[in-house]
Amino acid sequence: MTTFFTILFVLIGINALMMIFSLGSVSQQMKKSKGNAKTSATSKIYPIDSASTKYKKAV
Repeated sequence: MTTFFTILFVLIGINALMMIFSLGSVSQQMKKSKGNAKTSATSKIYPIDSASTKYKKAV
């Protein structure tokens, strides 16, 4: 029983450390992307013409 709890708490600790590091890197990327958002070009979105497509009826 103590072995189970030892392994469980070690895995929870590793998970917490990985979450802290990943959240820290995400916040740094958000700071960088805020400055680049104004200078980035907008992408074109093309409409999908779904009215002209014909679907085969499933049997």
